[in-house]
Amino acid sequence: MAGKLKIHARLLYNMWLHLLCSSLLLITTEIIVSTAEDTSTFQSIADGETVVSTGGTFELGFFSAGASKSRYVAIWYKKIPVATIVWIANRDTPLTGSSGVLKVSSPGFLVLVDQKNTSVWSSNTSSSAQNPVAKLLDSGNLVVIDGNDHNDTEKYLWQSFDYPGDTLLPGMKLGRNKITGFNWHLTPWKSPQDPSPGNYTYQLGPDGYHELIVREGSVIKYRTGPWNGIQFSGMHDLNSDHTNTYGFVLDDDEEVYYGYKLLNSSVLSRLALTQDGFLHSYTWSDETQGWVLYLTAQVDICDSYGLCGPNGACTVENSPVCGCLEGFTPNFQQDRDLVDWSYGCVRKTPLSCTGDIFKKYSGMKLPNTEQSWYNSSMNLKECEMMCMNSFCSCTAFANLDVRDGGRGCLLWFSDLIDIRYSTGNGQDVYVRMAASELDQGSNTDTNAKTSKSNVKKVRIIVISTVLSTVLLILGLTLLLYVRKKQHQKDGKPRPSQKEDMELPLFDLAAIVCATNSFSNDSKLGEGGFGSVFKGTLKDGQEIAVKRLSKHSTQGFNELNNEVTHIAKLQHRNLVKLLGCCIQEDEMMLIYEFMPNKSLDFFIFDQRKSMMLDWPKRFDIINGIARGLLYLHQDSRLRVIHRDLKASNILLDRGFNPKISDFGLARSFAENETNAKTKKVVGTYGYMSPEYAIDGFYSTKSDVYSFGVLVLEIVSGKRNRGFTHPGHSLNLLGHMACQLQF
Repeated sequence: MAGKLKIHARLLYNMWLHLLCSSLLLITTEIIVSTAEDTSTFQSIADGETVVSTGGTFELGFFSAGASKSRYVAIWYKKIPVATIVWIANRDTPLTGSSGVLKVSSPGFLVLVDQKNTSVWSSNTSSSAQNPVAKLLDSGNLVVIDGNDHNDTEKYLWQSFDYPGDTLLPGMKLGRNKITGFNWHLTPWKSPQDPSPGNYTYQLGPDGYHELIVREGSVIKYRTGPWNGIQFSGMHDLNSDHTNTYGFVLDDDEEVYYGYKLLNSSVLSRLALTQDGFLHSYTWSDETQGWVLYLTAQVDICDSYGLCGPNGACTVENSPVCGCLEGFTPNFQQDRDLVDWSYGCVRKTPLSCTGDIFKKYSGMKLPNTEQSWYNSSMNLKECEMMCMNSFCSCTAFANLDVRDGGRGCLLWFSDLIDIRYSTGNGQDVYVRMAASELDQGSNTDTNAKTSKSNVKKVRIIVISTVLSTVLLILGLTLLLYVRKKQHQKDGKPRPSQKEDMELPLFDLAAIVCATNSFSNDSKLGEGGFGSVFKGTLKDGQEIAVKRLSKHSTQGFNELNNEVTHIAKLQHRNLVKLLGCCIQEDEMMLIYEFMPNKSLDFFIFDQRKSMMLDWPKRFDIINGIARGLLYLHQDSRLRVIHRDLKASNILLDRGFNPKISDFGLARSFAENETNAKTKKVVGTYGYMSPEYAIDGFYSTKSDVYSFGVLVLEIVSGKRNRGFTHPGHSLNLLGHMACQLQF
């Protein structure tokens, strides 16, 4: 049974892969038009009829792609001779005949039906109207509105611009709604005959600062670099006279997105994602009666993501194109002879953390911002001091916005990935390096000028901080020794000094201040270990504080186990443990804060589950799988989680999944694959049979739990608690029966 269920999960995974994503490729198609109504508003249209926007720019109707006989509802340009599709309704569900009808139904849905009046595709809506009608706007946006509302033309019940295909038109968005998590992105056609979503996506990155990213599946292929107020630092200027466009990024409390406007509304312009994942900008030419390609985002080999590895920089004029930043040397020199720079570069001299300087690089595509921090109100000097005072963790800084002499602060806290020289289009970035590596003859940085006057001040601050930290550690060591002796007397367990010292230490006063003295308003939840509180540190960083109850022995064991297993694990799909606080009889763990709570909060709630569309659910499943693969194969120890479930999958601001709660985890040495326990712990419904019955656990135990979790994500139903009128099986049993396993 367990083997069959794993096969079932695999089948579902492959099925979803074909159902998720959305968008297409520009193509010349066979568009059948037999009648055309000179109106932009309609209640229904049949195959062979079309609707034209008020200004005559766009047309809506049925079409077939290339030589295919499948029928789709689409929008194309009306006035030009080259048939150019800009949007398709039923990309994944084509009609097989020419008897389709697109109609508006109450309370405001668009429904596409076949000759048997069976629904093939439908829109969604969160509002209702007494007299819903559809309208094709001259922007190319198909909207559903209330026909009785003549005052508010911007009040749409639904709009096609929320569901882009392969084409971005002026007025469309690439980004996300911060409240609902809804995502606007592009995907290409699979082939000239198949407009269903291809394997590429083009979207505003969910992590870091605003930059557009092309992914093939889950792998980054290209990124534009972060937005600097004028353009993306690594992309040719979209705001040029040739493209007749003005690009911008909007970021407010509700949403963040990239869009563009036309400088001359009479000119036709569009951005399109091609079948092979390239982004092109086109403008229509009346002179040549064709589309003119004015911009391709990926122009040369240096636009390949991460080509030169960590801390490497790409220069297309050089041979080889990859090289190391100053103060760095190639990692694994033998691979350079094979033109393999994937290992990147490592520092020649470790940072001293007290007397380091910053090397200025100009005209650069800024590094990947996934591991960055930003502040829009700081100036460059304050940004420099913030980076310097972060000891060795801050590796580079730059202005967030280059307008008006520059403002804002962008800091990096890890290796610098995907840097290239982009003369004329890039910006300044200041890379941290050991002072001994400074080339006096080179063009140095602001710090080479300013740190001479500030280095003494910085050293005093840093040395004072280091001395304070050393004294704190010595005091803590003495405190732990006393507590250990006390434990030997009263039997109460305490964490070992070695384990505690592997984590950064937080001051109790800072945690008390961050959580408003552990107020009820700050409480996120509680369990057998104690309570979890939300906090905000003085630098603005949000944290989650797991506070051990003074009366919880079980909680201590879980907390101590969690420190043992996750302290040195670093992966984007594992919740990050920032440090601990052990002071005045308090024992606390401090984690990164996950604003969107846990996965079960969404998938088991009928209303909230609407925030997770199929592409997002696929991304969540894929992210969990990546995290689990890291635990099982790529981490320093083979870690078995033993309690993988929906409530232990936390979601960050972009709804990216992170595996949490390692209180029940166990680790294996490299030559171990399984173990047996007399004490079975975990959550029923997610446990594999061999573990629940006989106590045997291995990586397969987590894979079984993952399969259950995948079923729950897809169905929105709990495995335990699932009911069916025809039988008494749980969700797993029900799905197995449906597939006749």
